Amino acid sequence: MNTITLPLTNVRCMRCVNKIRDAISLLPAIQLIDINTEQLTVSTESPLPSLFDTITALGYQVGYHYQLPIGGLSCGRCVAKIEQALSERHDIAHFNITKQLADVSGSISKQALTDLIIGLGYQVITSQIQYHYNFTLTGLSCGKCIAKLTTALNQDNIDIITIDKNNLSVTTSLTADDIITIVTTTGYQATLNTGDQAPDVTNNPIAPEPEPIIASQGTATQLLLSGLTCASCVASVEKAIKAVEGVDSVNVNLAERTALIYGQASLQAVITAIENAGYGAEQSEDDQTRRIRQQQQNQQTFKTHIRNATVSLALGVPLMAWGIFGGSMVIDSTTSQISWGVIGLITLALLVTAGKDFYINSWKAFLHHRATMDTLVALGTGAAWLFSMAVVIAPDLFPLAARHVYFEASAMIIGLITIGHALEARARSRTSKALERLIDLQPQTAIVVENGQETEQPLSAVVAGMTLRLKPGAKVAVDGSVIDGNSYLDESMLTGEPLAVHKKIGDHVRAGTINQQGSLLFKAEHIGTDTMLARIIQLVRQAQSSKPALARLADTISSIFVPSVMIIAILTAMAWFYFGPQPASVYMLVAATTVLIIACPCALGLATPMSVTVGVGRAAELGILIKDAEAMQQAAGIDTVVLDKTGTLTEGKPQVVDYKIYNTLTREQLVQLAASLEQSSEHPLANAIVQSAQQQQLDLYPHSDFMTYSGLGVSGTVDQQQLLLGNAKFMNQNNIKITHAETDFDFIANQGATPVYLAQNGLLAGIIGISDPLRKDSFSAVKRMQKMGLNVVMLTGDSIKTAQVIAAKLGITDVVADVLPDGKAAQITLLQQQGKRVAMVGDGINDAPALALAEVGIAMGSGTDVAIESAQFTLMRHSLHGVADALELSKATLRNIKENLFGAFIYNTLGIPIAAGVLFPLTGTLLSPVIAGAAMALSSITVVSNANRLRLFKPSQQHQEK
Repeated sequence: MNTITLPLTNVRCMRCVNKIRDAISLLPAIQLIDINTEQLTVSTESPLPSLFDTITALGYQVGYHYQLPIGGLSCGRCVAKIEQALSERHDIAHFNITKQLADVSGSISKQALTDLIIGLGYQVITSQIQYHYNFTLTGLSCGKCIAKLTTALNQDNIDIITIDKNNLSVTTSLTADDIITIVTTTGYQATLNTGDQAPDVTNNPIAPEPEPIIASQGTATQLLLSGLTCASCVASVEKAIKAVEGVDSVNVNLAERTALIYGQASLQAVITAIENAGYGAEQSEDDQTRRIRQQQQNQQTFKTHIRNATVSLALGVPLMAWGIFGGSMVIDSTTSQISWGVIGLITLALLVTAGKDFYINSWKAFLHHRATMDTLVALGTGAAWLFSMAVVIAPDLFPLAARHVYFEASAMIIGLITIGHALEARARSRTSKALERLIDLQPQTAIVVENGQETEQPLSAVVAGMTLRLKPGAKVAVDGSVIDGNSYLDESMLTGEPLAVHKKIGDHVRAGTINQQGSLLFKAEHIGTDTMLARIIQLVRQAQSSKPALARLADTISSIFVPSVMIIAILTAMAWFYFGPQPASVYMLVAATTVLIIACPCALGLATPMSVTVGVGRAAELGILIKDAEAMQQAAGIDTVVLDKTGTLTEGKPQVVDYKIYNTLTREQLVQLAASLEQSSEHPLANAIVQSAQQQQLDLYPHSDFMTYSGLGVSGTVDQQQLLLGNAKFMNQNNIKITHAETDFDFIANQGATPVYLAQNGLLAGIIGISDPLRKDSFSAVKRMQKMGLNVVMLTGDSIKTAQVIAAKLGITDVVADVLPDGKAAQITLLQQQGKRVAMVGDGINDAPALALAEVGIAMGSGTDVAIESAQFTLMRHSLHGVADALELSKATLRNIKENLFGAFIYNTLGIPIAAGVLFPLTGTLLSPVIAGAAMALSSITVVSNANRLRLFKPSQQHQEK
């Protein structure tokens, strides 16, 4: 076993320490030796990633993080050599090695890491650019604050020049944003004093500005894209971004024209790569700016398409009408030659103005050795125009029957496809309405109360710790806690709960919720991107840009679709030229052009992202947060739902309801001892005992030697008495006789309460009965899931007798009780081995492994952060009906995706052969390129419109809370 001591950051109190202690207790092969707010010591035989990931998921930082410039690496083998050496060490949690940089986290010292790299034959470059920054600090009130921040900044790559409660001056190789992040994480705020920072240069005469870096560790940078038209464009952009060094993953959303990028790459390098691939990219710094820019792009795109379509149809419609109503479109005289020549030049002007984007984009695609939808349109309309001009210029080269011109086809195709793009853009703009409504919830100002004076200030001026006034009808600006007043807040926009929630002193308020009546004073706690609303917006955006497994089929087909269509068009032309009737050149042109025009990779590319974008947005409106689209596809196939009892089926607010005493203690003394022992625990049952003592106004004794035994109980010394508090297993393990209390135990359990034993100095002192009332909608929600054909299982660490009483009230027949925290995951595995597809619903730290192991993890929004991080779905409203809603919506979304993909596949499967002329022997005519253009536009509009039907999704049962 290796003993390792690691520093902790952002651990402010004993409650934080207890959260970390509880989480570590669930990790196999890691034994906690000691922990305080500054560091922890563990003994382990296994590598550190699980420990680091667990603590990071709780919102804290652990260990050391180094970014060492390295040299001497010439190829991938050199990188692999360092990676192999790092993977063999137990004191390294995570690493990312490139030929220029070693990014390493763990308990290893910087010198040991440097020696390791040098020992492998490479160099660690110590000379680098140093920057001098001056910051204005806020939130520091005393010497302890200064000492705390100094400790956080005490890193090898940071030299503190001066620090006090208001100012910070440092020399560092980090960016200013990195320093601000450290200060913010420590609990304070820092503002860079622009204009007075200067680089201290070592071995480098010019110090460039710190370059923006793409975010990592679960966050993403979003870029707005331009120039995308189909699935082939998506594949090209993703390929270009993934080629940039430092990019871990990327999701490009054709529906929204955005890219979400994860990794440590240079932002400018990513944008340059996109531009080099023939597309455009820009970054928006905040949600409001991004939204405004996207709206501007959509409006401009719609106006441009409408203008181009109007011009194209203004030429194409009269020309088509001329041909339909008997006008000659054949070059049979000098007069017709001149007339059609003029029309040809007008059509050329149209192609280079209204249709220029098709040709420009197809040329860019050609330069990058790819083909897109624009390539097909450009080839089709260009071929029709070139053939027609050839007939006009040299009619004698063609037989009389082949001297037909097709200028109207070029104009009509451009017009119909462009108007299709306009309608598609208008429909696409509706898909993000749910996200826009969330962004609208964030007010731009807040009323700040300072020294008794109230002033309205911009939201950017609000910092944690400020006192804010919330007036009737106003939106909450940031997350915080009520310190004065009471009112009712409408939280439906975040949770989906239709009823207003009463808020009083001590209650939490969330940004974006609306105050209905009364006035509140509350203390700002979480601001900016740390608010629940900001986290929801970020989660919705990431989910909308993700792809389900089903999308891989569309991506695979899209990557070869356009080249395949071009080959089919060539083969079609050859078949008509060599085997078709006369005039062969005319049939060849019409068939090949129609094949190029009718093929629609755009519909194929939009099929999945449109449904995902609308489905995730609709889920957010119902108070359901979805981590990614893959989770929706998994949820659509669920057949078993496993429900944790405490906090899921029950309110999670247990109360002491009964007592049994077996020695000379009074009822008050029994509760007083138990509460004194449990006063540092955060377990729901412990809170019930402490609250009972507080309600009886009992003084609590200090305790010592406190120990927690996961799933069993706690022990410690109170008032010089050795106490044990826990379940029957815990008592038996400690040789406490409880057989004489079995009747009382059964009596309490049969009431649906949880019996907890208290032993005093080795003898049973009493039993405390704790009841956690069922949620008022648990019964109806369980019945609803059973009607959906789902097998409902209750999983709990409670005694089997208590669990059976609760299950009987809910109509659940499948009960698993007396399960330790690590046994919950084993139960999920057991169900999966039986062929079940499992959704796990829970809210506690001990549910996190089971949530992560299930096909779909669903966390109650009132649960812990680690449970929410482990789950694929989070229910913001405290109702089990949200589980059924989530599963129903997932099935509806997957069904919608399949409808779109089926429509796109069938459209092309039928359309391309018809365009090639398979029906010619029956009808004697070929499909017109104009009709093909209209069909192509219609297919995209159909996919977009079908996806938008999800905005109207309503759960099958519009239940009412009773």
